[in-house]
Amino acid sequence: MNNHFYQVENLIRQQQASGRPYLEFLRVPAMSAGVYFLPKGSTDGQSPHQEDEMYYVVSGKAKMAIGAEHADVAAGSVIFVEAKAEHRFYDIREDLLVLVFFAPAEKM
Repeated sequence: MNNHFYQVENLIRQQQASGRPYLEFLRVPAMSAGVYFLPKGSTDGQSPHQEDEMYYVVSGKAKMAIGAEHADVAAGSVIFVEAKAEHRFYDIREDLLVLVFFAPAEKM
């Protein structure tokens, strides 16, 4: 059984220890969740997903493109990306930490 409670600080430590920008911390058939970290000035190399996706920006500042739509994002921003949509963070002005939720669970 999965854990029911998580602390963002612990997830950040686990993500940093993994050496990868994305760390999945929850997977059930209906959804999956992870933390995604992009350092200031980095490039977001993700490609479209087969699942709907929600982001919650925990900290940092950047811009995000979803198709032709662009917006500034910062702590507190909630972003919806429909399945198969081109999207990426860019102009990352401060280290960016986001919680990511896929529904259904992201296909690996």
